[in-house]
Amino acid sequence: MASAASSRNFPLIANRYIERVLSGKQPACKWVKLACQRQKDDLKRWAKSGLYVWDKAKASRVCQFIELLTHTKGELAGQKIRLEPWQVFILTTVFGWTRRTDGGRRFRRVYIEVPRGNGKSAISSGVALYCLTADGELGAEVYSFATTRDQAKIVFGDAKVMAEQNATLRKRFGLEVMANALYVQETNSTFRPKSADGSTLDGLNTHLGVIDELHAHKTRAVYDVVETSLGKRKNSLLWCITTAGFETAGICYEVRTIATKVLTGEAKAEAQFAIIYTIDEDDDWKSLDALRKANPNWGISVEEGYLTDSLDKALTVPSSAPNFKTKHLDVWCTARSAWLDMVAWKNCEDRQLSLDDFEGRRCVIGLDLGAKSDITAKVYVFPFEDADGEERYAVFPAFYLPERAVEVSPVSQYRGWAESGQMHVTDGAMTDLNLVEEELREDLSRFDVDAIVYDPWQAAQMVQSLSNDGAPMIDCRMSTANISEPMKNVEAMVLDGRIRHPGQPVLDWMMGNVTAKVDANDNVYPRKEDGNFKIDGAVALIMAMRSVLNAEEDKFGDLEALAQPATFLSW
Repeated sequence: MASAASSRNFPLIANRYIERVLSGKQPACKWVKLACQRQKDDLKRWAKSGLYVWDKAKASRVCQFIELLTHTKGELAGQKIRLEPWQVFILTTVFGWTRRTDGGRRFRRVYIEVPRGNGKSAISSGVALYCLTADGELGAEVYSFATTRDQAKIVFGDAKVMAEQNATLRKRFGLEVMANALYVQETNSTFRPKSADGSTLDGLNTHLGVIDELHAHKTRAVYDVVETSLGKRKNSLLWCITTAGFETAGICYEVRTIATKVLTGEAKAEAQFAIIYTIDEDDDWKSLDALRKANPNWGISVEEGYLTDSLDKALTVPSSAPNFKTKHLDVWCTARSAWLDMVAWKNCEDRQLSLDDFEGRRCVIGLDLGAKSDITAKVYVFPFEDADGEERYAVFPAFYLPERAVEVSPVSQYRGWAESGQMHVTDGAMTDLNLVEEELREDLSRFDVDAIVYDPWQAAQMVQSLSNDGAPMIDCRMSTANISEPMKNVEAMVLDGRIRHPGQPVLDWMMGNVTAKVDANDNVYPRKEDGNFKIDGAVALIMAMRSVLNAEEDKFGDLEALAQPATFLSW
């Protein structure tokens, strides 16, 4: 498949991109910089010996192949693809490294996160065609996976059109184009779209699995099946490419979390390639500089005029801002109309905070008892002064969930949180409230507890038992009268950096799930977008903060006076 494209020096293009990113000439967030630095370090580390070999020919071949294909959509439809430097960097890195022992592919899992409009489906289709025809694999099984049949056909559909428009490709490899498959008879290789709502995914022997828009997967079922199916081949590859999403307890955010740890060096996974195009935490999301940084195809497939119009809408209609940030800046906003600025919440994180350091200190505990088969949340709030004498509030959560709920929940991260100790899992199908009560009694002896603030729903028996033994139980009914002001205070304190928390992932997820219901009198109260977007930890924090602030205002007066009867709100 000789072409003028073969004259391009793709490794050189990739190296120049690396240098531009690391020198600051190319706007890039920290994740892109870390990905570039990783490749630069690897090229030096394994230049002459070690686990892996850098093969310039293999790095170039995939790029040469894709540049012989044509665009299928938009103004460039029918024209040959010309890869941009960021795409060349990804392709040469993923395909250029081989294992020194057997020549197999080093990178077996790829995670690429990039905003909408940057041509991710087109590059994925090119990779799929390459692995189907030119990757030297006999009996290659190539699949595009998605949650629905229509979504699965996007990458496949682009590849199909590319094949139909390229007679040389079809002739060179004997590529047959069928309605729902591409087939190479000589190597007995196929490319098919697969979806979770179609036939079973079991029994696959995958050479390449493309998961487009991983963020749309509500469960981990497809990802796990595909990952398991890779082990039978030494060159198999799981290619995940996605925009950011709203579900930080889903499989996509789980994979993303692993990817970020690989890039920072917290986790060692030589077979994982990762790159994330987004903005940095201190960037002004309203600026053009932020848009340029997040969108590597800025001025190419990403039009400045369209994005500035979208930005104007996000500034004019605040409810559209989360969607704008997620789709065009690749910022995970959890709830689509989130109450809390999650960047500000992240800035309140202090990984050095430890509950043990507050032994004997004054605190209030917020307690949100879930249904017997759901999450129960407990949140401690400790007022304290920092080194500069500024008043702060240390927040520590604890969560309880029955084992059965972990097993059946569509929230894929429950299992990981349970195994890592981020959630207390009790035996059976119902939360063991005796364990919750037992640990509250331990809290009463361990800390100077001013109040245990609770919603009376589901709490009668526990409250009676603790009250009989002198525990300071405070009833806080879930009403706008009780919740609106402390909810506003929590938001303000987060924005001011007055709350400190250790970055506990379950609480982080729940804080991001909260949406604010605002009434005609500008009262607010917390809501969630659907039943799987839990907010129990946020509610417990708001209840606790209400008592903390009112107690300080009343100079530790009668806390029971704080519990005012009001209209109940359903969750």
